[in-house]
Amino acid sequence: MRVQPVAEQVWMFVGDDHESVATAFIDGDDALLVDALGRTDDALRLRQLLCEERGKTVRAIVATHCMSDHMAALPLFPQALRIAQRHYRHTFLHQNRREDAYYLEPQLVFDHAMSLRWGAHELRLLHNPGKTLDHISVDVPSADLVCAGDNIVGRIVYLSRADPMALRAAILRLREFGRGSVIGGHIGCFPAVVLDQALHYLDRLRDTVVGIRASATSRQADARIAAIPIEACLAPQVQALAFERDWHARNLEAIVAQSVFALDAAMALREARA
Repeated sequence: MRVQPVAEQVWMFVGDDHESVATAFIDGDDALLVDALGRTDDALRLRQLLCEERGKTVRAIVATHCMSDHMAALPLFPQALRIAQRHYRHTFLHQNRREDAYYLEPQLVFDHAMSLRWGAHELRLLHNPGKTLDHISVDVPSADLVCAGDNIVGRIVYLSRADPMALRAAILRLREFGRGSVIGGHIGCFPAVVLDQALHYLDRLRDTVVGIRASATSRQADARIAAIPIEACLAPQVQALAFERDWHARNLEAIVAQSVFALDAAMALREARA
């Protein structure tokens, strides 16, 4: 596990499983977690490092979204207050790989926004649906950072079953916060330019797929889409990480299986004929 301080009394933990991230905000001997890692082994290591070695007690856990690869530590801290957006159950039930053993009902749910003071920082929890219906952003002005969850995956995005335009809108809202650092749901912490890089990837992927669908038969289009290299979509000067390559491949699978961007291609063709 990788542990990194990212601001005053803010520590980031990156697990081995899917490089899932948990961020700890510290108030004396108490800790609040944003997200809770992806596997029990990682969660146990987090508890050792945070609680046993640093003497902190986890009092609250905020979910950026309720998918299993961010919930593994919940059963280890059953007394912690669990906070989520109201549509948490929809997200949990509609994920690709559900792990019911990690599921605990949140005790505090909200609709649009809520704020809480934790030590030196005010955490602003804002509903920002993109990757999932329940997605939130955790804006922390005093630490000059925002926790983005899975609305970005490194310098790219992961479509899965999301509406790409909802993802785009979520990233634009993240950019409006103007924070210097962005903590993703995977990989770690990035400078703010990561949001522009993720938008570039999403837009180039869309444009490439729309172009293919407009100029090829369905079968030909599927084969060409499956072969789109990540380099064709990355922002200038960005070199793909192994994790990003893996999830780009998953994006291509989702695009073919779900006919993602087919509506965009049909609209582009309609406009060209008008």
